[in-house]
Amino acid sequence: MTPSQSLRLVIIAPDLLESASADDHARELAERSRQLRIGLLENGYNIVAVLPADTFLDERLAQLQPDMIIVDAESEARDSLEHVVMATRDARRPIVLFTNDNDTSHVKDAVAAGVSAYVVAGLSPDRIRPILDVAMARFEHEQGLRKELAHAKTELHERKVIDRAKGMLMQRQGLSEQAAYEKLRKAAMDKGLRLGEVAQRMLDALDLLG
Repeated sequence: MTPSQSLRLVIIAPDLLESASADDHARELAERSRQLRIGLLENGYNIVAVLPADTFLDERLAQLQPDMIIVDAESEARDSLEHVVMATRDARRPIVLFTNDNDTSHVKDAVAAGVSAYVVAGLSPDRIRPILDVAMARFEHEQGLRKELAHAKTELHERKVIDRAKGMLMQRQGLSEQAAYEKLRKAAMDKGLRLGEVAQRMLDALDLLG
């Protein structure tokens, strides 16, 4: 099984079928949308659903758990994108936006909102796989950076909590800084907790006692 065959995609697209029979522009968009889906299928991708960008999108995505989201947008790409970004704010996924809108003034906003790739009309099927591969790689890299940043923030917070706890022990029990640290470390080892957790519990208890 190739990576693309194991990748589960959800396509977010407007419903163009009703107006396609009466409107040349809608027919053009419907054909572009059809070619995009054919290109994805020909490249071995697993399209698990095609959904509208509405208020129920977050619930549907939570049920389907796709690996990537393809936004097949008309000129109102920003409106569709806003729905997708809101629906994925708590469970981030790579987003690839395909649009017929040649106005690229929204690209920076789209990337800032979490879009991994922004592709304007004129896509040939043989370009789909590289675009999605790069989008996934970029998303995974950004997720790694986010985790590193979150870990660094947690470590900084814990160091501050530990320093506060040491200070309280030094003040209340007349301990040296090293002795206060050793006391906290021993309590953490005895309880099987992180040093920061023990320090926070101690501070919480002291706050209750006044």
